[in-house]
Amino acid sequence: MKDVLIYTVDYCPFCKKAELLLNERGIKYKKIDITQNEDEYRKKLGDYYDIQGKVTVPQIIIGGKRIGGFDVLDKFDRAGELEKLLED
Repeated sequence: MKDVLIYTVDYCPFCKKAELLLNERGIKYKKIDITQNEDEYRKKLGDYYDIQGKVTVPQIIIGGKRIGGFDVLDKFDRAGELEKLLED
C-alpha cells in the first residue's frame, strides 16, 4: 500500500472529515498539523506541489503524488477507486 500523508490545521472541518474517512476505511496515514506555522507551510506546499492560487487544507498526498483535498478523496472513495489508488 502506498504511503498516505495529510497536511491539516486543527480548526478545519474538511481535515477532520478526511481523517475520519481514512480511519473508517482502515487506511494508515501520517498527519502533519501545520497550524503553528500555517503561512510558512502553505507557501512550501504551494511551491513543492506547484499549486496555483491559494493552498487549502487538507492536502492529501498518496504515494508522493498530491491528489488534493477532502472532496477529491471522497470522490475516489464513492467511486470505489480509493483502494486501487492506494495499491503499489
